[in-house]
Amino acid sequence: MITSLYMVRHAASPFVVGEELKRGLSEQGLKDARVISDILMNEEIALLISSPYKRAIDTISFLAEALNQEIHRYEELRERAIVSTEIEIAHEEILRGIERSFSDVNYKMQGGESTLEAQKRVIPLIEKIINQYKGKKVAVGTHGNIMTIILNYFDQEYGYAFFAQTSKPDIYKLELDDLKLLRVERLWPASCEAAPRGI
Repeated sequence: MITSLYMVRHAASPFVVGEELKRGLSEQGLKDARVISDILMNEEIALLISSPYKRAIDTISFLAEALNQEIHRYEELRERAIVSTEIEIAHEEILRGIERSFSDVNYKMQGGESTLEAQKRVIPLIEKIINQYKGKKVAVGTHGNIMTIILNYFDQEYGYAFFAQTSKPDIYKLELDDLKLLRVERLWPASCEAAPRGI
């Protein structure tokens, strides 16, 4: 019985130090969120879940309205910070940390979370959702880093190179037979104007 997870990476959101939970979408991000609704509204989605971060919720909010469904928020789906979000650090240094974290799953920077730690908190929830909604379709409002970490758990081919080529927003449809990943399909159209790749 095939279960589908639609991993929806949030749209463009201006970064503000210390505002990880509350920062919303840019004007372009809101436009892209409407496109996401158009893409997914006819996919017969049975459940909408999301990171508690505003930018992830806002990205699937138009879809929730179209489907007349509630968005269920889970702390386990929050973004993985490789370093504390309360300090300023160069973008390139963060990217180097993320890259290292996929080859060394125990690696993290000051105040951050390793790949292994992130998997230990998020995978039990993902497995629970898959088991409870077996044979159905679930949309997940998520982030680039934690999305890649989830995919990496099911298939280690998904690592930094995958993360680095994702866009904001992005959509990946995962098809699973029980807990075995069978197929991954990108649904966000390449023709769409999206925010730069990476974090």
